[in-house]
Amino acid sequence: MELSASVLDEINEIARIDKSNMLSFCVEAPRHYREAAKIGEKISLAYSKPANIIVAGMGGSAIGGELVKDWARDKIPLPIEINREYSLPAYAGKKSLVLIVSYSGETEESLSTFLNAVRSGCMIQCISSGGSLLEFAEKIGVPCLRIPSGIPPRAALPYLFVPILMSLEKLNLVSSVFESLTETVRILKKISSENSPEKPAKNNFSKTLASNIGETVPVIYGFGIYRSVARRFKQQFNENSKTPSKWEVFPELNHNEIVGWEKSRELAKNFSTIFIRDENEPSEIRSRIETTKTLMLPIQSKMFEVWSQGQSDLSRMLSAVCIGDFTSVYLAILRRVDPTPVKTITLLKDRTKESGTKERIIRELARIAPK
Repeated sequence: MELSASVLDEINEIARIDKSNMLSFCVEAPRHYREAAKIGEKISLAYSKPANIIVAGMGGSAIGGELVKDWARDKIPLPIEINREYSLPAYAGKKSLVLIVSYSGETEESLSTFLNAVRSGCMIQCISSGGSLLEFAEKIGVPCLRIPSGIPPRAALPYLFVPILMSLEKLNLVSSVFESLTETVRILKKISSENSPEKPAKNNFSKTLASNIGETVPVIYGFGIYRSVARRFKQQFNENSKTPSKWEVFPELNHNEIVGWEKSRELAKNFSTIFIRDENEPSEIRSRIETTKTLMLPIQSKMFEVWSQGQSDLSRMLSAVCIGDFTSVYLAILRRVDPTPVKTITLLKDRTKESGTKERIIRELARIAPK
């Protein structure tokens, strides 16, 4: 199928393809982050300082934890682990702060982890729009934060991410979150305006990037605080654009990934590479990026850069996330695919219901919950 970039400048056609208006969550990202901060102010935690932090979630509900982990790496002297399993690691116990993040409140892996955390006596906080998770959290007496419902989990990132930051601030583990969010909202307003559907492709970075990616498989390279941002790009291309994608991180990719391009020949034409950049990136990382680009140039002609914006780590990370979100939706529209439905995930969930795993977890939670 030949892709026609002209569709990205046809507002009516964009609306016809993007039936559930996924694009609106990109355009209104500044408002959602502002609202998420207001909701986060309601958090009240009476826990003591934890020895470690575990964020448990899956998919769109887990990426907020990944962003927090990268953001907090040089700010919190505690290990942070993102748990994408049915159970917690063996070290989880009374000194562990476990944040159970499930947008729907019905994700069976998250419910299983919640059960595991309760049995292990962990300090727990739940973040969800409702479902069984909040139901049992309230019955058991676990702190829980209810966030707005009716949003695709991947589009609910502000509500799944900001409350984690504010929870850490409530526990005096970090500071100045509100100041960083204020700058972030200002930067996102600018990005939203510059990449809005009304802005023509010739003056719209995200539309141009989507057109350049075309039918290739996007490969995203990040580093440092952009490790999770690269992962977010990949996931958004998967779910919104319905296309395969992959991500890697500097400097690790220079010890394996780079060799994969060496003899790729014609295969390389099926890929495009996106480098996430930062004006203040460490000199050693900048050297690796530039050298990598030089080595790849004879093989891979489709190489692009996404530059972060802002002063704080938070604004720089989320500015890049916002550009990636816009690009993934525009790529879906370019491919004439409705970005919102995730039919394969829905089908997989329906089929795994037959195993009875979730029902067993619910029964176990019912047993330990006060009547």
